[in-house]
Amino acid sequence: MQVNRCGWVSEDPLYQHYHDTVWGRPEFDAKQLFAKLCLDGQQAGLSWITILKKQQNYQQLFANFEPSIIAQYDQAKVEALMLEPGIVRNRLKINSIIRNAKAYLAFVEQGDDFSKFLWGFVGGEPRANNFSSSSQVPAQTAESEAMSKALKKLGFNFVGPTICYAFMQAVGMVNDHTTDCHCHGQY
Repeated sequence: MQVNRCGWVSEDPLYQHYHDTVWGRPEFDAKQLFAKLCLDGQQAGLSWITILKKQQNYQQLFANFEPSIIAQYDQAKVEALMLEPGIVRNRLKINSIIRNAKAYLAFVEQGDDFSKFLWGFVGGEPRANNFSSSSQVPAQTAESEAMSKALKKLGFNFVGPTICYAFMQAVGMVNDHTTDCHCHGQY
C-alpha cells in the first residue's frame, strides 16, 4: 500500500522513518532541542539525509550532545574530530557545536529555560500550517528570523533564519506536513 508523504521525502527507508516518527513532532526537552539545533547547523549547504545518516556518529563523538562535556573540547579534540569520516569534517561546523554548547551553558546558568525560550517564538505551542505541496512551504519566516537573531545575540552560530525554520519544523514548533501527507494533522 502506497503511503503519501511530504514531497521532500525520498524512498530511503531511513528518511521515511525520520519523516514518519520524528519530523514535526513537538519536542520540549531542552537538551534534545540543543542537540537538534546543532545537527541542523551541520546541514548548512548539505541535504538533511546526509546529516541524518551521520547522526549516530555525531551523538557518539559529541558526548550525546551533552553541553557541559562539549564545552570542554579543546583544539586537540577538534583536530581529532577533523579526522573522523563519520561526520562532516568542516572545522567551522565542528567549532560551532562547541561554541553553541558554551552559549547554551551560559544561557541556562543564568536560570533561563532553553525550551521555553525557543518555544516562545511560536507562542509556546505548535502551529499547524495547511500547505498543499512542499513547494508552498517557506524557507524562513519572521519567527525564524527573530529566533536566528536572538540565538546569535546569545553567541550561537550556524543558526541563520533558514536553519532555524528547518529546526522549527523538525521539532514540531510548526507542523508543515502537507495536507496530502499521512502525518498531516496528527500532532
